[in-house]
Parts: sequence; structure tokens; C-alpha cells
Amino acid sequence: MKRLYFLFVVIVFISCSKDKEINTLESITIPSVSTPNDKPFGVETPMVSVKGGKYIPLYGGKNKEVEVNNLLIDVYPVSSENFLAFVKQNKRWRKSQIKRLFADGNYLNNWKNDTILPSSVKPNSPITNVSWYAANAYCECQGKRLATVDEWEFVAMANENVADARKIEEYNQYILDWYEKPKTFNNEIGKTFKNYYGVYDLHGLVWEWTSDFNSILLTGESRSDVTTDKNLFCGSGSLNASDLMNYAAFIRYAFRGSVKANYAVKNLGFRCVKDTINTKKP
Repeated sequence: MKRLYFLFVVIVFISCSKDKEINTLESITIPSVSTPNDKPFGVETPMVSVKGGKYIPLYGGKNKEVEVNNLLIDVYPVSSENFLAFVKQNKRWRKSQIKRLFADGNYLNNWKNDTILPSSVKPNSPITNVSWYAANAYCECQGKRLATVDEWEFVAMANENVADARKIEEYNQYILDWYEKPKTFNNEIGKTFKNYYGVYDLHGLVWEWTSDFNSILLTGESRSDVTTDKNLFCGSGSLNASDLMNYAAFIRYAFRGSVKANYAVKNLGFRCVKDTINTKKP
């Protein structure tokens, strides 16, 4: 636990010391993507259906419920093999051609070149060292999108047997133990447990981008607020946590609060989701 506490302190320190500005996504024209004949590229990723509902997130203020609609979500995070197929078809997202506005110098920095994976990277390992912009473009190219924070957390709070396992000590300990394991991003996808919805690797492999990853930096009683608060950004966000003992989720939120959209991090990957129609019986 001491190591985990140290990790949390480091994350919060980074989020406070990089700069004093809130990381917000501005209106930026993102390079277009293309898929020949509108067909998916690479190995098609299976999806499963998740029935939406209401839940109380770690953040939100005064135990306020949020509602998640029905959705489809990728069973696995995006693999290196699939992202390779993506950049082969979309040259603007290759590491030699991408603009620094959309990715920092760590973007795909372990690849041999634009279209060749290094021998140290397994094709079926999760893609990492990609920016939010690149992840967003990939999902768009698939006719999908990145999950919102609320959607991701809603699916990720399930263990193998129940939809909400956040009060189960063994489940939280599993996540905390993962935080202490080195280089799990080198493992292949699909090797962790299959959760209640049939989704793998939400915990135990890599952390994942969400569409509104920086929304937790907003003040007030709702993430939909538009007023930012630098003190909240720099660590006092714990005051709005609905469960201060949920260290596993708290560290995850702190990590999201320390990154910017053009950052490429070696243990940060992504998966895609898709909207589904909420059918109601007459």
C-alpha cells in the first residue's frame, strides 16, 4: 500500500506541476480518416452489448447518479496489429507524418518505422504510445467512438459475476495489485478475466483513453459544468469523491487528470464503443 500511495502522490504532483492550466480539448480540426469501400481494416474486433442504467460514480458530488445509455463496446482493447493496419491506410497518422499538435514525441516511438512493429512488440498486445487524437481517429474510422468516462466506469465496475463489484474487497485488491505490476502493457490482450458483460482487459493490462478524460477537472456538482477549478485539478478533487476509500478508482482518475490529449504514454491504450438504440416496449 505504501507503493500505491507513493504512486498516487507522484501522479497528483505531476498534474499540479506540469503547468497551471486545465487540460481542455479545444476546437481543433483533426485530420480526416479513410477506410477503402467503407470496410473495417485489420482484424475485426468483436463487440458486446451492455444494458445501460444509473450509478453513482466516484466523482460527481453529493452522491449524484448519472445515467448511461445502452451501448456496444469492444471486447478487447485495440491491438498493435489493428493500429498498424490503421496507419497503413491513413498516412497522416504515421509517426513520421503526424503533427505535434496531435501527438508528442513519444508517439509510436518504439516502432521500427511507420509500418513495421519492433520484435519486442507482439501483434496481439495492446497498442500504446498513442495520443487521444489518434485513438479518436481510429474509432471514427471504424464507425465507432471512444467511451465517455461514465460509460467506461460503468462497464469497468463489473467483475466476473456481478455488474457492480466496487464493494467487493477482492475485486479492488485485484486492481490495486495490477497497479504494482511492471510492464503489463507487454502482455497479450484477452489474458485477464472476462467480466459480467463479456469484456476483457478493462483492468490488468493497460489504462485506456476516454472521450472526455479531462472532464473530472471540472468543478461543481456535475461533470457537465463548464467552470474550471485549478485547485480541484491539483489534488483537492478528493473532496468531491463519493467513496474516499476507493483507491483503485481514485488513482485512475488522478492519472487521467495528469495527461493531455497529445500525450502518448506507454501504458495507456484504448478501445472503442458504439451507440445502440434503446428500444422501449409500447
